[in-house]
Amino acid sequence: MHIALTGISGFIGSKVAQVLHREGHSITGLVRKTSRCDHIQPFVQNLVVGDQNDESVWPDLLQDADCVVHNSVDWQPLKEPVDLDQHLKSNLLGSIRLLHAAAPRQFVFISTVAVHHDMRPRWQGQIDEDHPLRPGSLYGAYKAAVETHLWDAHYRLGQHTCALRPCAVYGIDPKLDRTIGYPIVKRIMKGKNFSRSGGGKFVHVDDVAAAVLATLGNPDAAGKAYNMADCYARWADLAKITCDLLNVEVEIDFSSPNQAKNTFTKDQIKTLGVNLDRGHDGIRKHLSELIALMRD
Repeated sequence: MHIALTGISGFIGSKVAQVLHREGHSITGLVRKTSRCDHIQPFVQNLVVGDQNDESVWPDLLQDADCVVHNSVDWQPLKEPVDLDQHLKSNLLGSIRLLHAAAPRQFVFISTVAVHHDMRPRWQGQIDEDHPLRPGSLYGAYKAAVETHLWDAHYRLGQHTCALRPCAVYGIDPKLDRTIGYPIVKRIMKGKNFSRSGGGKFVHVDDVAAAVLATLGNPDAAGKAYNMADCYARWADLAKITCDLLNVEVEIDFSSPNQAKNTFTKDQIKTLGVNLDRGHDGIRKHLSELIALMRD
């Protein structure tokens, strides 16, 4: 298949491009003028330069495409102070208009588990894809709003649409200092104590790319959303693993709960052949790779 991929130069997009290329798909990628491109050149047939809401570049992006994977986000208007008008224009309207411009092609939307915030007690902490979308951020609200248009395009127009909802995505970012765990490793390498509270749910970027691959041309994925959360870990857990790998000792604050109040069920994502079973061993392997790169 020929894939039109937005956000191709970023962390998730570059990994998706690598995996799709490896599996024999061809790719046209959308990049901004300021985007780094050297790391994606081996995997891309064509690059189109423009912003995600620039309709003038869409004909070139969509030419010969069988499927659109919409992964890009315009983060600038979401930074403080928030530019709400620009966010709505660039992210919300841009995504909805791209969805309709792409029809009747398959449309895979990289959403987020941030469409969930207020977890209803009826689910008893086991959140599946039937849970209502109740976001608690502009980012989550934008993704949830686009998802409603995915389902309209599917049920009203018959377009093959689906949504993947990763949580915090880890793996080696092309911009190393944006890699999950980088500030922790940097701090512990300096022998400083660690006291960041809380934690999060994590999923490896390879699993996100595998899920994208599994949806392509897959009729069973049409009209479906997939929550993607592999495991929960405290920031203190990442700090402890880092200390073990570096063979150093610093004081770590373990006062945060070691279990999340809510978890995401994996039954739906497993139907794509993505098991999400890396757990803390996956985080350990990631931190080991990160440490090696930071030492270099």
